[in-house]
Amino acid sequence: MRKIIRVGTRGSKLALAQTNWVIAKIKEKYPEITIETQIIKTKGDKILDVPLAKVGGKGLFVKEIEEALLREEIDLAVHSMKDVPTELPQGLEIAIIPKRESPFDVLIAQNGDDLSSLPKGACVGTSSLRRGAQLRAYRPDLKIENLRGNLDTRLRKLNEGLYDAIIVAEAGLIRLGINEPRVRRISPEIMLPAIGQGALAIEVRAADDELKEGLSFLHDEETAVCVAAERAFLATLEGGCQVPLAAFARIENAELSFEALIADPLGERILKEKTKGPLSQAAEIGKEVALELLGRGGREILDEVYGSAQNGR
Repeated sequence: MRKIIRVGTRGSKLALAQTNWVIAKIKEKYPEITIETQIIKTKGDKILDVPLAKVGGKGLFVKEIEEALLREEIDLAVHSMKDVPTELPQGLEIAIIPKRESPFDVLIAQNGDDLSSLPKGACVGTSSLRRGAQLRAYRPDLKIENLRGNLDTRLRKLNEGLYDAIIVAEAGLIRLGINEPRVRRISPEIMLPAIGQGALAIEVRAADDELKEGLSFLHDEETAVCVAAERAFLATLEGGCQVPLAAFARIENAELSFEALIADPLGERILKEKTKGPLSQAAEIGKEVALELLGRGGREILDEVYGSAQNGR
């Protein structure tokens, strides 16, 4: 194993917490190694006043970090898996996928309500089309307002009374060590998670066999299998952040249980499909479910959303 490793990451508290967790694991295994952290600002970090769906494009939180990796300014990058496009630049590879943290969404309400007991007309903050569509389908009476920013910012805005409740990823709270007593986990029956939510992606140059071998101890095969199914679903749909998509894979009784959805942004049409299959066919399962949903009306939803997005430019 080399003596110095340069790690690239975004500069948010959560990104740094995730990166520092990876670094701590590497140092535990190789105490003699020096690890340098390079903070890289991405396009997604610079545009904070516009919903991500309106910014458009893929790789908003990874592109600049990947460019640094290709220029060999860093040796590896630590990403949130849900930020990583399914198509990687030539020469790069997601070589290591550590054990997944909680994949679920949570509600944090000012008075500690859960989703079913929120008062009629309550204002809920989220910038996610996926969360918004499923929330509208479950509680059409709620008012959904855009909310961006890091977790600290979102919690501050909730506590300032700008929202009655907010929806965030449980994994972020856990990784930041935020002990919030008002947290109420949302069942995946109500809100399917984002593709790859709770998982990390360690990206390296594909030719860097030494680093891939040296970091293989961090890889969790069960997480990798689940993520493979979810990302195959996304790749088949060629989805971005302009369409509400969700997929959730888990291993139950040595089988892959997979559920996914395509929705329109208003949550008026939500198409869901659930299936099971062998772990060895994870990617095929994700692809098959995507094709099934496309045939059941998903193609029309995608065409409408992308068509209106292009017309709005």
